[in-house]
Amino acid sequence: MKKNLFYQKQVFNYLRIFLLLSLCLAGTAIASSPEQGGGKHWLDTDWYRVMNFSVLIGALFFLLRKPVSQALNGRIDGIKTELEELEAKKKEAENKLVKYNEQIAALEKEAEKIVAEYKRQGEAARDRIIEVSKMTAAKLEEQAKRTIENEFKNAKLKLQEEIIEKTLTRAEKLVKDKITSEDQNRLVDEYLDKVVA
Repeated sequence: MKKNLFYQKQVFNYLRIFLLLSLCLAGTAIASSPEQGGGKHWLDTDWYRVMNFSVLIGALFFLLRKPVSQALNGRIDGIKTELEELEAKKKEAENKLVKYNEQIAALEKEAEKIVAEYKRQGEAARDRIIEVSKMTAAKLEEQAKRTIENEFKNAKLKLQEEIIEKTLTRAEKLVKDKITSEDQNRLVDEYLDKVVA
């Protein structure tokens, strides 16, 4: 309300200044008369022109002061309304900003949770892989031990077979070299005695 009065006073002040300027122009016209040292003669028609101009200015002042005042008041009210709307939009934007900041904070917390969960899952997977690797390594080691034992047994058996074979060959050779025909007859007799008995 106080602002409206202030603006109305300003409008009246502008109109008064306009009226004073027009009177000053009329004064200048009067000062240019020959009696006042001017270049042209001041005629009676000049007085009528000044009076007509003054009456026109006065009439315009009285006729236009309300519409001009109302137009300016309307403009002031429009600016006020616009400012209020802008303030409302500003508050709404600030509320949205707070809401979006809260959502961003929530998203950051959610992202941290997701990263922590993936990290936990990765560590669990790493532990499972290590456990499976240990079990696989133990199985491979056990299998390697069995394979080595089997190879060792096979090698031992082959070695024993070779030793027996060489021993038999040598024994046969020794027997052939050392057994005489008397020894052969005696062995045959002993064998027959055992079979008959």
